[in-house]
Amino acid sequence: MREVVIVAVAATLGNLLIGWDNSAIAGGMTYMKQEFNLDADPTLEGLIVSMSFLSGTIVTIFTGTVSDMLGRRPMLIISSVMYFLSGLVALWSPNVYIVLLSRLLDGVAIALAVTLTPLYISEISPPDIRGQLNTVTQFSCSAGMFLSYCMVFSMSLMDSPSWRLMLALISILAIAYFLLTVFYLPESPRWLVSKGRIDDAMKVLQRIRGTEDVSGELALLAEGLSPGGETTSIEEYIVAPVNELTASQDTGKDYIKLYGPNEEVSMVAQPVNGQASMISRQGSFATQTSGLKDPIVTLFGSVHDNLLSEPGSARGITKGSSFFSMNDEESNPYGTGDNLQAPLLSPLGEKDKTHAFKGGMFGFTSNSSLRSNSSLNQGNAGEIPNNTDIGGGWQLVYKTSEKVRGGKREKGLQRVYLHAEAAPAAAQFNSFVSTSGYDIPLEGEAFPAAALVSQSVLGSKDVLHHPEVIAKGPSWRALLEPGVKRALIVGVGLQILQQAAGIGGFLYYAPQILEQAGIGALLSNLGFSSTSASFLVNIITTFCMLPCIVLSIRLMDIAGRRSIMLYTIPILIVSLMVLVVRDSFNISSVLNAAITAVSVVIYESIFCMGFGVIPNIVCAEIFPTSVRGICISLCSLTYWVCTLIVTSTFPALLQLLGLTGVFGLFVVGCILSWAFVYLKVPETKGMPLEVIIEFFAIGAKPGTDPATIGMKN
Repeated sequence: MREVVIVAVAATLGNLLIGWDNSAIAGGMTYMKQEFNLDADPTLEGLIVSMSFLSGTIVTIFTGTVSDMLGRRPMLIISSVMYFLSGLVALWSPNVYIVLLSRLLDGVAIALAVTLTPLYISEISPPDIRGQLNTVTQFSCSAGMFLSYCMVFSMSLMDSPSWRLMLALISILAIAYFLLTVFYLPESPRWLVSKGRIDDAMKVLQRIRGTEDVSGELALLAEGLSPGGETTSIEEYIVAPVNELTASQDTGKDYIKLYGPNEEVSMVAQPVNGQASMISRQGSFATQTSGLKDPIVTLFGSVHDNLLSEPGSARGITKGSSFFSMNDEESNPYGTGDNLQAPLLSPLGEKDKTHAFKGGMFGFTSNSSLRSNSSLNQGNAGEIPNNTDIGGGWQLVYKTSEKVRGGKREKGLQRVYLHAEAAPAAAQFNSFVSTSGYDIPLEGEAFPAAALVSQSVLGSKDVLHHPEVIAKGPSWRALLEPGVKRALIVGVGLQILQQAAGIGGFLYYAPQILEQAGIGALLSNLGFSSTSASFLVNIITTFCMLPCIVLSIRLMDIAGRRSIMLYTIPILIVSLMVLVVRDSFNISSVLNAAITAVSVVIYESIFCMGFGVIPNIVCAEIFPTSVRGICISLCSLTYWVCTLIVTSTFPALLQLLGLTGVFGLFVVGCILSWAFVYLKVPETKGMPLEVIIEFFAIGAKPGTDPATIGMKN
């Protein structure tokens, strides 16, 4: 676990350089305007700031597709090289045109880092701490802004501050970024599996998980290449300990054994026929199936409301753990201490046999003694994983299936993403059991469990005998699938509204905003110029961001992405409203400057805590592996276009509408953002990426009631 944290933190160095560049150009523009007389041409000023977004927009169009071809790591290496070159060109810049070239190279570096770092971290992280690790990207970005503003402020105290040196210092940090990406960062295991490089993926997983047995997660990555979609159903199980009566019954093919780590049957799961899942029976579904709220939001919400979340319980379901306490055994979702560890599902019956497969397509070690149904190609079906814990309290297990094709019965393999539900009150649970057709006496630790069931990629003969089929490239036609289209609405919408909330204007023009607000009057007694005073306020602002982001890191996998956005966006609205109405009152210039400074600090700190980082986290989680790169590119392209519009038009808007008018526009953007999050954005905390994809696929089925969606009767 420690290794994956270190790798993820190292990958965020590119985001630190993004923050460094944001502050460096914001500070350098003050002196660049004087040298090139940009006050007379605000359009050219906007072009210099936005040139990086223009090049970033173009690069982003191809970033996802190229990263799907070459890998995530090579693209991060290219990003570090572009940072280095942009700093050198800025140091040499004799005129505005060379400055624009430097900004163009810088945009390439930023685009690659912004697009691929969250994607890379999501693909290497366990579900329990994926949100926390991805939030470190925002911490690194804000830390880069803080350090850069400290540098800019120090240089502003000199007799002749050099904006060229301000922009060039990024090259030194880029060298460290290059060395880390080349010599330390591994390739994404999900990308390696998508290219059929199973052995390489296994080595990476063993390194970043700190364990030899990664068979369960390796199988999960393969399953993620073929989301179930229309074939996925939600089923209800009752899981109970094995007892003599259970073992002696003619249980039939629908009963499932759960094998413990000692290779003995420890639990038995029986499907509940004719009953809707306990997830769907909760009131939230019944009350939210109508109206404007997306059914997917309700579906995800009911899952999180009802899944067991008590750490250390008898069923071994863990709450979102924290890498702050990664030395604890309970914080490791790949540990071996619970009684659902390594359960291998196989239908009970006298005809079932046990096989030990060696050298299967996934290259699992030959000493893994595995159980499977004998009907699957007489033991040639490849190895089913021994360790089936896939994080977040979810288990990847398997069962056989039958279907009639051409008048003949064919055997197949179904994957089951299994998760225990929260234990209901005793009376409710007994009522549920009595009406469910459950005929196994409930002794000891009996509890309900929900499962996503769909056809397994391991059950495909094409995959079994031709493993190279999983290395096929992404299909643009997959973008038309209902689940992918719904996910794109969420991802693209978040990127548009993030910029509509005004962060681009604050980040790149904060010194000018504060200077216009009279911040110099606030600090005049300290002997600073108005320019240095505005830089000092930005140092304070970026420093205040850091504890807010630390709090966000802590809460990201506990409160969740959706909740954090819903609670923080109203704070943004209030801080912006203060900036809008302050001119309506007759107050002193010092008080006006103080109110402006405090409002800007609160806005930027709270924004970075929630709406600044979560859209990228969500976008990296909700798309299928086969088209994740393409979809991330589309979302990032939206971000760049919107950022380009905001940064290039902000100086003109400032002259036309003034600060009050611009802040009023941002208020409207924040209100629309809150409404969109409430109605369209689901909660994805603690869920494996492949499970999130399945939920999007079944939740996007047209014409279905979310209360019965995908349910088998």
